[in-house]
Amino acid sequence: MPSNWNKGQTKETNHSVKKISDTMKQRKIDNFKVWRDRMRAEGKIKSKYPLLKKDGNLAELIGVVLGDGHIWKYERTEELSIFSNANNPGFVKRYSRLMNLVFNRKPTIRSHSKKNCIRIRIYEKYISKRIGVPVSPRLNKKIIIPKWILNKRNYMIRYLRGLYEAEGSHSIHLPTYTYKFHFSNNNKSMLKNVYNLVSKIGFHPHKSKNAIQVSRKSEILDLIKLIHFRKY
Repeated sequence: MPSNWNKGQTKETNHSVKKISDTMKQRKIDNFKVWRDRMRAEGKIKSKYPLLKKDGNLAELIGVVLGDGHIWKYERTEELSIFSNANNPGFVKRYSRLMNLVFNRKPTIRSHSKKNCIRIRIYEKYISKRIGVPVSPRLNKKIIIPKWILNKRNYMIRYLRGLYEAEGSHSIHLPTYTYKFHFSNNNKSMLKNVYNLVSKIGFHPHKSKNAIQVSRKSEILDLIKLIHFRKY
């Protein structure tokens, strides 16, 4: 028997599927209700979405989502995606595993060959509310560090690791003995948060328009070691 013409297609990837979806939405037809009810009964789709465990894993996941992640809100669900350079398999392995640990849901991993990009993604309800990260875009939104992260040094370190894995860089220029550990972002509240946290755990960063930088060689090495930067 030949496969269906739309097998593997979604409304995001196929114009005809999107047209069908839009028509059913206008007519208020829920074509998947019977299927969803059966999946819920079998425990394959969640019917309850409890609060997430507040621990180091969640703290780090929040950090990396704020850096390289996006949350989109749809009519019946939300999408959480984390993006990685395809040449960084350690990042992909770590954050797909972390997403699974936090949500108890194995993410899909897809490559975008033309963009040299890997996408780690899950769909679930109330993602933004449960992890405390605003839906995208977040450029002009005020980002607040959760109090439970601020109350524990290890959580602050894990939160910073997620941020630096997403938006951090380490550079050395030997001819001038210049060492730099950067965090770059265009959201002003994010820069302020990183500056305050790095200071709070004992380092001496300084700010520029779109970056936080640590320049003392000994501090750079200590901070990299402390947050396990790029250690997969």
